[in-house]
Amino acid sequence: MFSTMLTRGLRSSWKCRVAPHVPRRSLATVLQSTDAAFRIPIIDFNEFRNATTISEKRKTADQVVNGFKDVGFIYLSGHGIPEPVVNQAFQKSAEFFRLPSSAKDKLAWEDPRANRGYVQIGRERVTQSSDADEIAALRATAPDVKETMEIGRDWDATWKNRWPQEKDVPGFKQTMLDFSQTCHEVHTGVMRSIALGLDLDEMFFEDKINEQFHNLRLLSYPPVKTSLLQREGQSRAGAHSVTAWEDYGTLTLLFQDSVGGLEVQNPSTKLFQPAQPIPGTIVINAGDLLARWSNDVLRSTLHRVVLPPAQKVADTDTEGMTPARQSIAFFCNPNGGAEISCLPNCYGPEREKKYAPVTTEEYIVGRLSATYH
Repeated sequence: MFSTMLTRGLRSSWKCRVAPHVPRRSLATVLQSTDAAFRIPIIDFNEFRNATTISEKRKTADQVVNGFKDVGFIYLSGHGIPEPVVNQAFQKSAEFFRLPSSAKDKLAWEDPRANRGYVQIGRERVTQSSDADEIAALRATAPDVKETMEIGRDWDATWKNRWPQEKDVPGFKQTMLDFSQTCHEVHTGVMRSIALGLDLDEMFFEDKINEQFHNLRLLSYPPVKTSLLQREGQSRAGAHSVTAWEDYGTLTLLFQDSVGGLEVQNPSTKLFQPAQPIPGTIVINAGDLLARWSNDVLRSTLHRVVLPPAQKVADTDTEGMTPARQSIAFFCNPNGGAEISCLPNCYGPEREKKYAPVTTEEYIVGRLSATYH
C-alpha cells in the first residue's frame, strides 16, 4: 500500500494500491521531492473497473477525487490501455515528426475553432497569462521549443483533421483514431469515478462528455543547445495550468517517454517538483473547466516541462545538447455546447459560486485565440 500525496493541513488521508509491475527504482524516484507531504497518488483503476457494487467503486472514486482536490494530479495504473497500444502510438508519432518540414508545413494549424494540424517550433507560447499582448511578447523572447500535431474527432462536419499522406506515414491515421477512442473510454471511466466521489450520480457527466469534443496532441521536443534554452523565461514548455487546448477542459491524459521532464507546482510552497514517468501509468491532471465546474473544489495545478540533463556531443564541446523527448497528451473536454456552471454539491452558504456559466466552446476558443499567432 502506498500513502497518497497530501498537501499540508489536510484533515484526512487515504491509501491506494501501486501497480505490481512498477519498478521499485522508478517509484522511489517519484517519492523524492522538496516537500515530503506533497506526493502524486498512484491509483489502481482496476479496482473501479472490476467493481460490482457502488460501494466498491466509491473506494476508488474517493481516491481519485482526493487526488484532484489535494494535488490536481494522479498516476493511474490499471487503466485498461495495453502497453503495445501506447508504444504503437509513440512509434507513429515519431515517424510523423521525422517527415521533412515541407511535408509537415502543408498540414499547418490554422484556426482556433478547429485546433487541428501541425504547429512548428516557436509558434506557440504556453503561459498562465490570458493577455494576448503579454503572450506575444513572451513568444518573441522565449518561444516554447517543441513541435506538435493536433488531432480532433474525425467525423466533425465543420472542422477536418489534417492528415499526412498514407504513403508518408503508413498506419498513422488509423493508429491515432483508435488511440483517441481508447483514451475517450478512459476519460469516461474517470469522470464516472469523479461523479461518485463528488456525491453525484455515476452517470452525471455522461450526456455532457459523449460528443468526444477532445484533442489528441503529439509532442516532439528536439535536441537543443543548452545556451539557447537559458534565456530569461525559457523552458521546454512554459509553466501553465492552461496551455494551448491542453488543460482547458476536464482532464488531460499524459503519456511520457522515459526522458520525462514534467514538473508540478506544490500549491503550498509554490516550488516545482518532478512528476517522473512510471511505466504502465498515465499521468492525469484536472483541467481548468473541471476546476471551474467544481467551483475549485478540484484543483487545476500549475505545471511545466523542463530541460532534461544536457549531454555533450563530443569531448571538445563546451556546451551540451538536451536529448530528444516525446510525449502524447489527450485533452478531454465536455461537449462543445455544454454549459459549465457550478456543480450542485460544490457550493453552499460557506462556499459561494465563483464563476459565471460558460460553454465549453466559448471558453476554449477564447483561450486558443490568444495562445497562437
